[in-house]
Amino acid sequence: MPAPTPETSPFSYLVLQVVPNAERGERINVGVVLFCRQRDFLGARVGLHHARLAALDPELPMLELADHLDAVVRVLDASPGAGPVSRLPASERFGWVAAPSSTIVQPSEVHTGLCREPAVTLDALYERLVR
Repeated sequence: MPAPTPETSPFSYLVLQVVPNAERGERINVGVVLFCRQRDFLGARVGLHHARLAALDPELPMLELADHLDAVVRVLDASPGAGPVSRLPASERFGWVAAPSSTIVQPSEVHTGLCREPAVTLDALYERLVR
């Protein structure tokens, strides 16, 4: 990775993936989480592609999956009422989502890069990796 400049800041990101059946090893990207400490930014973009998910597992509980992803976003956004993890510092909330904890929604490995505007970078990563 190139060295940061005054215009850029390092960031870390991961991809949220749905793994309907771990034994089959199939996964679909459903979100991106980006953390940039220098710009005080932690954000997520998620979206479910129902038809693609149903092709892998027609019995996948879509409403529960959507609720789970919504809860993850609320924690990352530090939304009121999102529970004790939502009150942790942004770096710890990012670490929380980066730790594998679900059999269906799993984080990818953490990747790094440089950005000028974290929100724009998050949108670009979402478009490239999820849409």
